Amino acid sequence: MEDDILTIEEVAKYLRVSERTVYDWAQKGEIPSGKIGTVWRFKKSEIEKWVNERLALTSKAAPADLTVLVKNILSPERIVFMNHQTKHDSLVELSQVLATAPQIKDAQELQSEILKREELMSTAIGRGIAIPHVRLSSVTDLVMAVGISKCDIIDFQPLDEVPVRLMIMIAAAYNQHSYYLQTLSFFSSKLKNDEFRNSLINAKDSLEAYNILTK
Repeated sequence: MEDDILTIEEVAKYLRVSERTVYDWAQKGEIPSGKIGTVWRFKKSEIEKWVNERLALTSKAAPADLTVLVKNILSPERIVFMNHQTKHDSLVELSQVLATAPQIKDAQELQSEILKREELMSTAIGRGIAIPHVRLSSVTDLVMAVGISKCDIIDFQPLDEVPVRLMIMIAAAYNQHSYYLQTLSFFSSKLKNDEFRNSLINAKDSLEAYNILTK
């Protein structure tokens, strides 16, 4: 990390994420980067600025604003109870539910890109949670769906080896980078609370789950 120009491996170590995640971010233009020949390289000063901007964005988000955010991007009809043991079947069902939102203009593209994103790297974040997410030009505004599984989804390969039971699927327009990151950060943080997470998993119906998420 002493040199000004960093490799994917060095950036991954600095950010404490996988090299595949850094590569994906670079390919999508989500992190400051450039190619020297066919190899990705990163300026240390730009990476530090990028991290600081995102940390500041997260810290400035007020709880009241985030509550309104959830109500704006979720409806009870897009919270479903599933009974699949594989991530493929779970992702397909939840993408079909998300595609019912008016913000989604191409249901097939959504499903295809969600599955591709999962092949690239698991979206399981531990504690029985997965947050599959994409940004697409065919999405007009950020929107989400929630899947609560009645059985363990066994092949998400989370680092803590806890089977996934709760899926938060998020799709955003391609130009909603900051809003997209803020939403991912919010749910990643919120779902770390054991009581909150367990109340969602044990919700009796979609309306109860919706009230928990928007409370």
